Amino acid sequence: MTDSRPLALVTGASSGIGFELARQFAEHGFDLVVNAEDVGLASAAQQLRTSGATVSEVQADLRTGHGVEALWAAVGVTGRPLAAAALNAGLGQGGRFVDIDFAQEKEIIDVNVTSTVHLAKLVLGDMAGRGEGRVLFTSSIASTMPGTFQAVYNASKSFVQSFAEALQEELKDSGVTITSLMPGPTETNFFHRAEMDDTKVGASSKDSAEQVAKQGFDALMNGEKKIIAGGLGTKAQGVAAKVLPDSLKGTMHRQMAEPGSGD
Repeated sequence: MTDSRPLALVTGASSGIGFELARQFAEHGFDLVVNAEDVGLASAAQQLRTSGATVSEVQADLRTGHGVEALWAAVGVTGRPLAAAALNAGLGQGGRFVDIDFAQEKEIIDVNVTSTVHLAKLVLGDMAGRGEGRVLFTSSIASTMPGTFQAVYNASKSFVQSFAEALQEELKDSGVTITSLMPGPTETNFFHRAEMDDTKVGASSKDSAEQVAKQGFDALMNGEKKIIAGGLGTKAQGVAAKVLPDSLKGTMHRQMAEPGSGD
């Protein structure tokens, strides 16, 4: 890597929103450190290099503290300041809470909550010390509603949203900007991995990951605090979430996420 291009970190970058965020950075003149835990990261990194970016790939499991530390060490090896970071890695699991193994739910918490806090501690500590930097947290429109049949996932995104908003206030005079990306249902592997193919939301048409990532990247570069990303339907859902009572939102989420609702 050279010092002529700014450096960005993107987690969950092997596919979906994470890959498209990484593509946005690469096409806008950034070099990259990209992370995912799956073998698809190598292919994703190769595609990103076609834009002219230098890409360092770090296959590490962020469910573990060791994985987070290994990723941060790889950023340090570049010897360059981190200009931007997209903390995007996330997991979900559909189904009735009492039927899901605790180990699966814990993995959601480990990635969506614990690794996000751990990595943010490292990234933001460095950026605040230098007085510059941009961080994008991938939250979700799910953070605004009770997650019936996705109880732990929605709660984890509510944590991320609250966390991001608190840090915005803490760091408002530091030279560091923090943006929350709040997509709705997006065309990625998320619903398949979460065993939600048979749900109404899993079977429905969704926003494209490319559209979501572009809106998120633009919001990050503009220093916006949050962006409900996607098409008009998602943005309307975001407006409705502000006024509907939680009980009704919980019922509506049940209609979308209950197993078998898409049959």
